Amino acid sequence: MTPPPPPRPKRRLRVDGQILVVIGLVLLAAYGLRHSIGLSFVLVLIVIVPSIILHEVAHGVVALACGDDTARRAGRLTLNPLRHIDPIGTLVLPAVLALSGLGAFGYAKPVPIDPRRMRHPRNDAILVGLAGPATNLVLAGISIVALRAITPATELHQLPEILSFHLGALGVPTELLYLLGLLNVVLAVFNVLPIPPLDGSILLERLLPSSALPTWWRIRRYSMVLLLAVVLLVPGLLAHVFYPAEIAWARVLAA
Repeated sequence: MTPPPPPRPKRRLRVDGQILVVIGLVLLAAYGLRHSIGLSFVLVLIVIVPSIILHEVAHGVVALACGDDTARRAGRLTLNPLRHIDPIGTLVLPAVLALSGLGAFGYAKPVPIDPRRMRHPRNDAILVGLAGPATNLVLAGISIVALRAITPATELHQLPEILSFHLGALGVPTELLYLLGLLNVVLAVFNVLPIPPLDGSILLERLLPSSALPTWWRIRRYSMVLLLAVVLLVPGLLAHVFYPAEIAWARVLAA
């Protein structure tokens, strides 16, 4: 007598990364249908994607130099953008905010880091945390050198006014270099804010006594939700960060 077949497992509703990617792409497509995608959108995308990727890869490279190979084992020390996409932060959230007219905000998948594998965990963690913003500042510096090489000195101080008035007025190479500097300065300034999970919070973590670290790490698990809540509930917060960064970038460029 053959035994009865085992009971079929109950099907559970499961939302995985692939479904979230599809949802995000659909929302982005809806945004593209509602709004004409112009030159400014394309240029910003060309600049911001590799800048964010290099920011994240820098964390992993410095961590590896400090003895932590977690990012390498996870396959995150790559420039392939698909390896750095966070379905919610990279696709769904920016699309929802854009469609709602609430501005633009998003994030890539953080590179996995394990400070316990570093040779000097607490001090090395500071180097790892600041590697991302430092990379953004290096990219901004490269853009300054390139802009000064292709733009007459008398026109450098006019770039912010010209480009804010009409993107497309100075040619694609000049605008790409200008955006490369501007967006990387904004990324650097935003990420050094001492608010978890931003990179600047590592400085606060270093000041905490060792006995307080377990509690701090538990709080960090929910820090992204708290940060998103602050950004959404205080619409002017990002403007207070981004506008001074833009002014500082324009002054450095014209110096």
